[in-house]
Amino acid sequence: MRTLALNGSPRKCWNTAQLLESALSGAREAGSQTEMFHLFDYNYKGCISCFGCKRRNSKLCHCYFKDGLSPILEKILQTDILLLGSPIYFGDVTGQMRNLLERLGFITLTYDNPQQKFFPGRIDSAFFYTMNIPATLAKNYGYEALFQRQLLPLQRLGGSSQYYAAYNTLQFDDYSQYRCSYFNAAEKERSRQEDFPKDLEAAYQIGFQLVKERLALAAEEGTESN
Repeated sequence: MRTLALNGSPRKCWNTAQLLESALSGAREAGSQTEMFHLFDYNYKGCISCFGCKRRNSKLCHCYFKDGLSPILEKILQTDILLLGSPIYFGDVTGQMRNLLERLGFITLTYDNPQQKFFPGRIDSAFFYTMNIPATLAKNYGYEALFQRQLLPLQRLGGSSQYYAAYNTLQFDDYSQYRCSYFNAAEKERSRQEDFPKDLEAAYQIGFQLVKERLALAAEEGTESN
């Protein structure tokens, strides 16, 4: 059993990365091997419309454009559980995460029948979001539609898919050092101390349950993981 996490934040030790690490901890506790990649460590592009993956007799679910993302895409398609994480920048995921979703989404889409399950395996997935605004404001901005839309390429991987959003996250260690009077530093610190630990526990449980459910399904079907 393999669980792969992809951190779409440029920060390796902050909110998004911590949620992913907690989810991986739950996955390990449930019996999975785990690995994490920080996407900002890699130099790559989004889909360049070369259409190599759509040519007749091409390899299924394979991206023919080679760059720093190529080995990560191969890792994704060989895993059992996929965990994605990104902060929200200007109303969307980071550019690095968006580029990955383009590449992953296009190679698992068939132009013969877009509704057809094209990927031959099963990958269960969860998407973790972090943002510095409260849940009420995120609702007003229509973020629910964004979260649901990002699940579409994951649903083509043949497994379950879900998302979890952590709101009102802490951006700075010391708010007094930045031009950020729009934010209430005391409220941010309260949220960090009281709310974020609950987010971490929720992420842990998601990682744990995904692996447990997948192992139970494999035992029931008498099958092996990817």
